[in-house]
Amino acid sequence: MPDPSVSTAASTVTVLAADYFRGYSVVGLLALLGVLFVAVAFGASRLLRPDVPTAEKLLTYECGVDPVGEGWAHTQVRYYVYSFLYVIFAVDSIFLFPWATVFAADGYGAVTLVEMFVFLGFLAVGLLYAYKKGVLTWT
Repeated sequence: MPDPSVSTAASTVTVLAADYFRGYSVVGLLALLGVLFVAVAFGASRLLRPDVPTAEKLLTYECGVDPVGEGWAHTQVRYYVYSFLYVIFAVDSIFLFPWATVFAADGYGAVTLVEMFVFLGFLAVGLLYAYKKGVLTWT
């Protein structure tokens, strides 16, 4: 005579697997609908827009200035340094708020304090680099 607990366990596994895959089928359906929506939008745009290419329309356009000369231009290095400083301060602010929340929790004080000083040390090295490069002075 078969054991009834085995059939119950098998049916429970089948139900759990069905629920598991049902969740993924919803995600897959939403992804398919999203791709279909974008494809329909691009297709409708292609069908409805006027297509009259001219030599002037095919020119490279940037900031309202007609392109003159070659396409190679030098970029100022200071913009990279400004972006570097932005990353330093953005990462600082993103990391400080969760740290303050964890620091207030019981049992995490000493560990999180050491981690924050290590992090602030890295920020100090970045700021020292910017100071040595003269980025922090007004001109």
